[in-house]
Amino acid sequence: MADEKHDRPISAEHAAPVFGEKVLRIDNVVKRFGDNTVLDHISFDVRKHETVALLGASGSGKSTIMKCVNLLERVDDGQIWLGATDITDPRIDQDKVRARIGVVFQQFNLFSHMTVLNNVTLSARKVHKWPRDKAEEKAMGLLRRIGMERKAKEYPDRLSGGQQQRVAICRALMMEPELLLLDEITSALDPLLVGEVLEMVGELKHQGATILMATHEMGFAHDAADRIVLLRRGKVAENGSPEEVMDYPTDPETRRFFAAYNRV
Repeated sequence: MADEKHDRPISAEHAAPVFGEKVLRIDNVVKRFGDNTVLDHISFDVRKHETVALLGASGSGKSTIMKCVNLLERVDDGQIWLGATDITDPRIDQDKVRARIGVVFQQFNLFSHMTVLNNVTLSARKVHKWPRDKAEEKAMGLLRRIGMERKAKEYPDRLSGGQQQRVAICRALMMEPELLLLDEITSALDPLLVGEVLEMVGELKHQGATILMATHEMGFAHDAADRIVLLRRGKVAENGSPEEVMDYPTDPETRRFFAAYNRV
């Protein structure tokens, strides 16, 4: 029965949808820490309105890719393109690149001495010089979309972990980024709070956001992602639809990986 399942062809109804132009292109990227090659000639892309999930065991390179895309780490070889911009070019304006990317990490990184509203509007006001009324109007619209407008004047320590992470996502969306990076955003949450954050990400996907997410939430990745990129020992081991990669893998090592998560 297991062999029949793996050999089963993908039906037309599960064919990959067609997306727009490439928002992110990672081309033959190498990253080393000392003698350890963490990213070994990695290549994949993310298209407009597409959600791509990076999966892999701990240490496979998921977070390193995120840091390279957000310019927190420099690559040793290869290129990363954001639209038509080679963001690995040392001459680029890093602040302008980061303004085009929204990032949410494992930790919420909200300023404890600021209200929710001030946390969400800070970058727009201080970096992009938006007037306060314009920034607050935009922020309240985002908070309203997730049912948290009544928390606008609260401080982070009055919120649950799930609420704090949703605020962090709103902050990342303030400048309408071309690309949203979500790096293990549920790993620091109580399991009971994970669902509300994943629900919000699902809503963003349906609204047309372009998302690259690293996650250990296999079920969510299967249901929410348009494409799965599976990393193994710093290389791309699989790149395909959730059905191709997770439901009907042909590689024995890939089967074993997902079997550990009860996906195969």
